[in-house]
Amino acid sequence: MTIYDWLSRNWIEIFGAVTGIVYVFLEIRQNIWLWPVGIVTSAVYILVFFTNKFYADMSLQVYYLVISVLGWYWWMKGTGRRAQGVGLMTQGDRQEEEKRRAGDRENGGHSKNSPFEGGKGDVKLIVTRLKPKTGVILAMIFVILYFLMWFVLSRLTDSPVPEWDSFITSLSIIATWMLARKIYEHWYLWIAVNTVSSLIFMTRGLYPTVILYLVYLAMSFIGLKKWKRSL
Repeated sequence: MTIYDWLSRNWIEIFGAVTGIVYVFLEIRQNIWLWPVGIVTSAVYILVFFTNKFYADMSLQVYYLVISVLGWYWWMKGTGRRAQGVGLMTQGDRQEEEKRRAGDRENGGHSKNSPFEGGKGDVKLIVTRLKPKTGVILAMIFVILYFLMWFVLSRLTDSPVPEWDSFITSLSIIATWMLARKIYEHWYLWIAVNTVSSLIFMTRGLYPTVILYLVYLAMSFIGLKKWKRSL
């Protein structure tokens, strides 16, 4: 088989790999255009994974389509509160804002990482750390999703690797939600997902996708470092 023949037979997967790399690059830079690019990538991989019987991963791409729309909205609108609408803030929020403003007056400037920044009075969605309570809830959701998907894939489909397929899918669902809320620790989940995915897809001969996930893995470490500066 010539290179031209291989490219012509795998052009859809290659296109998805390229848009996927662009997606992660935009994610690292916290560029809102990552969401429309993610929608295109997900649409492509719905077809790729269906063809190769990775049904859980195919379902994951459908989820990506939905969460991409939500993420796009959340990143545009921030937390949905108004910096000028003090009445919408909690007591803790008001105290935090007063402290920030006091610091601004002392420094003669504005706080770069204020959670109350944003265009036209909107509260900007900023990078935050994972709260323990949220972490426990997400861990419980992961366990439920994993066993539910494993049961369905092992009993009702011909998935060749139901346990790993379930692991990748469940953890990716959690990581994508954390990304949509700009939670820093989502990068650790992507590192785990990309490592396992690279090994699994290699056994299935999806080499363009393997390259994609190896690039994802490298870029996840870069994203971890870049986002830390935004905390």
